[in-house]
Amino acid sequence: MNHAIVSLLGAEPAKVRCRTCYGDHDYRREQPPPPKVDPRKQALFNEVLAKVDPAAEAVVSAEPTPVAAPEKKPRRKAAK
Repeated sequence: MNHAIVSLLGAEPAKVRCRTCYGDHDYRREQPPPPKVDPRKQALFNEVLAKVDPAAEAVVSAEPTPVAAPEKKPRRKAAK
């Protein structure tokens, strides 16, 4: 990506120089990045969703649960 060709072997680059750190190394062929979504994970997730019974889900009450008020800390006396 950010490299300059230093030497060629036939029509292929043999060595390249990094334009950021100026280090030389052998040319490495481009490797495609791994897929972002693993199809096996997606298949397992869909399988779990298929087994979930929507009627068996927990019933949410309409009234909110009361939350206790935080305790007040005693104030420090002002320095004189």
